[in-house]
Amino acid sequence: MRERASAPYGGLSRERLSHLTHVLRGYVERDEIAGIVTLIHRHGVQAYVEAIGWQDREARIPIQRDTLFRLMSMTKPVTAVAALTLVEEGRIRLYDPVDSWLPELAQRMVMRDPDGSPEEVYPAPRSITLHDLLTYRLGIGWGTSSLWPEIFALMPYPPRLEQEERLDPDAWMARLGALPLVYEPGARWLYQVASDVLGVLIARITGQPLETVLRERIFEPLGMVDTSFWIPPEKRSRLAVLYAKAATGELTVADHPQSTGWAEPPLFPSGGAGLVSTADDYQRFGRMLLGKGELDGVRLLSRKTVEAMTTDYLTSEQHNHPFFAFDRYDADRSGMWTNRGFGYGVAIRTKQIGLGPSVGSLSWPGAFGTLFLVDPQEHLMATLLLQAGSANPFYTQVGEDFLTLTYQAIAD
Repeated sequence: MRERASAPYGGLSRERLSHLTHVLRGYVERDEIAGIVTLIHRHGVQAYVEAIGWQDREARIPIQRDTLFRLMSMTKPVTAVAALTLVEEGRIRLYDPVDSWLPELAQRMVMRDPDGSPEEVYPAPRSITLHDLLTYRLGIGWGTSSLWPEIFALMPYPPRLEQEERLDPDAWMARLGALPLVYEPGARWLYQVASDVLGVLIARITGQPLETVLRERIFEPLGMVDTSFWIPPEKRSRLAVLYAKAATGELTVADHPQSTGWAEPPLFPSGGAGLVSTADDYQRFGRMLLGKGELDGVRLLSRKTVEAMTTDYLTSEQHNHPFFAFDRYDADRSGMWTNRGFGYGVAIRTKQIGLGPSVGSLSWPGAFGTLFLVDPQEHLMATLLLQAGSANPFYTQVGEDFLTLTYQAIAD
């Protein structure tokens, strides 16, 4: 039921890491989570790896280190890195308007009142730029407004998973372009839509499908052999069952490998939520960021680009707005932006709260319980993967425990 692949190193205490294993095992034994894979590197070495529980609880298939997980929003930092490689090649500038590649978003109109009529609008004072997309401030996205139902309906889920209508990227952009902006470009942080637009922009700039761009620029150079927008038949037996939590707390099957929505290439490869991956693959991506753009002699980004990616661009006023519907994020119940900022596709820790990530750490979670953390001060990269939907994916108790018990194990 459990696999231990190596002994811990990197200045983490073996004895103290056993506390982490014990707590994670408890979630599985209490049937709160079916299975968990965790992987931690510190000081350049593998410090901890555990695979606990079940890939398929009903069939009693043990979870493995190479089990495939739906990353959901952990896709977003990958898409941001792909866009930054285009900046480094001079194919687009950070503050370039995106009008020529995304004419659907040119000459935008802005709602006078975000909660009012979408017919009451005025011309946007400027165009949307790549910087706006990377910082989620293009002016439209998830958040409280009268357009919320129309905006949320554009989430490009895989087939047969909460999706009423399938749109290809051009049709999706046309639908988005028919809506006014909720805020002026640069004025407000709004979730999700920016990363999906960014994926379309990357494909149009390169003239290649988004998956091809990600594979050639990120996955193949880093040796991420199991990361993709879909799962071919020969790998499907490694896909974890996706569970949903009922109001009673019971786990019910939401997506199964035999009928998964990830079984075929998507009509719309979502730059915000579409990828499937393994702990080892994502660990290599995070270690590249920890290495300031380089891993094992392969450089994807320059040090200065990673520094730009991990800078907080939110204004003081933007820090005061709640994050989407989740206005309580951490265990201390502080607001999302109280101790975080936002760079290019990643959250940046601006204040250490309790026993946890250092200032300057970057991270982002996924809706099905996945989480990664890069802590440059501690030379640490950690990945937590599981597959269970949550009422608030941006704070989970298992995520809090994972971080607390990782940091308490530091012994140097």
